[in-house]
Amino acid sequence: MIGRQERWQEDLFVAGPLSELIPEDHILKRVNRVLDLSWLRDEVRELYDERHGRPGIDPESAVRLMLAGLFQGIVHDRRLMREAQVNLAIRWFAGYRLQEKLPDHSSLTRLRQRWGAEKFRRIFEKTVAACAVAGLVSGDTVHVDATLIRADVSWESLTERHVEKVLTENAVEPPSDDAESSNETAASRTGKAKKISTTDPEATMTTSCRQYRMEPSYKQHTAVDDRRGVVVDVEVTTGEASEGKQLAVQIERIEAQTGKRLKTVTADGAYAYPANYALLESRQIEAIIPPQAQSKQPRRIPLRRFQVDARHDVVRCPAGKRLTRSRQTFNGTMYRARRTDCRACELRSRCLPPTAQLRTVLIVTHHASLLRARRRHAQWGEAEQTLYRRHRWRAEGVHGESKTVHGLRRAARRGLGNVRIQSYLTAAVMNLKRLAALRRTNVSMKPSWTDAAGIARSFPALRAPCHLRSAGFQRAA
Repeated sequence: MIGRQERWQEDLFVAGPLSELIPEDHILKRVNRVLDLSWLRDEVRELYDERHGRPGIDPESAVRLMLAGLFQGIVHDRRLMREAQVNLAIRWFAGYRLQEKLPDHSSLTRLRQRWGAEKFRRIFEKTVAACAVAGLVSGDTVHVDATLIRADVSWESLTERHVEKVLTENAVEPPSDDAESSNETAASRTGKAKKISTTDPEATMTTSCRQYRMEPSYKQHTAVDDRRGVVVDVEVTTGEASEGKQLAVQIERIEAQTGKRLKTVTADGAYAYPANYALLESRQIEAIIPPQAQSKQPRRIPLRRFQVDARHDVVRCPAGKRLTRSRQTFNGTMYRARRTDCRACELRSRCLPPTAQLRTVLIVTHHASLLRARRRHAQWGEAEQTLYRRHRWRAEGVHGESKTVHGLRRAARRGLGNVRIQSYLTAAVMNLKRLAALRRTNVSMKPSWTDAAGIARSFPALRAPCHLRSAGFQRAA
């Protein structure tokens, strides 16, 4: 028998709580069991005037609205509020009744401007703490990588600004320690015109591959824990910023967040800076970072054929001649040979161009650390190869997830602060998904204070009871 459904009969009253209309396996219902934002009101209280002005949107409800949108890949406020009008799960998750009026989309914009990026970073850090207490973070091995976020600007907004004018009007920071310097250093040497966007000047032109055209972008620097893929650190810079220069501050933030010393760091060749190898050696951290590939058929005798005598501060060429210190550069020391030695050398045709009179070589800072990294890379075994393969699907997988599922492929708003807020909330959403997945597979996620204290001993940064309570743990009944 064919059934019949009356479509035009509206119910005046709906009996039962709103939560019964939402499936138990819905992502927002699962996340609600592990999300605790009770600390947020006290965190932002100083930004509000308690005696004057109209009552603003509830801080927890505002954050829950933003998180609910990112779970579904909705990054724009207008679309989010239109969806919340008809989406029962978003209403229930944010704490609004069916007949209750939702806030205007501009309220979320003003809230982000009032709070600033650091308050949203605190939300992200709380999710990391919750994952650490739940045992999802090992704190031993992290995978570090960077990705580009396309800025929210059009091609028509791009204009040219000559580098000389930029350098005269702005103070220039010291260049990178790497021999293969970053984009901004190369641009300052060439003096070519530099494109900027008039609508978002903080977005800079860059590309992830030489075969691709340059686009106005921001760069997200991400660190992912090896155990369950929890994002333990995230930061956003302009697109020109070199990811290799961010490693030192990333390690400091990761160890401060987890309370544990790192044992292994994996990264791709973009982090293969001699300064990074020296940093990891000094901190006794194993570096699974492949050095930059060397040319197998160089046109001239390569630098690797020269012997560096650090004790006597000289360099010896393949013919046994001495090269002495010439001058100091921003990324190392120049050594030069004598004209008489090069003029009579049997290897002159292979070592020098026809017009050159002598050979000069650049020995980068921390050259010895770079050589040791190359020797270790040549001896990589199955364990190191496995870790580097895990880096590719752990770190790059997180970037793919954030872009394809949560809308981070393109910035939703303009300005470095707004992009940072979007990045922090996206990372928090991915961590909450992993926390909710653990809650789904376990009968109870909330251990007693005895169990929580045992876990906290492994994470000294989380020993304070406020960390445990903010992570969603309560005293067992």
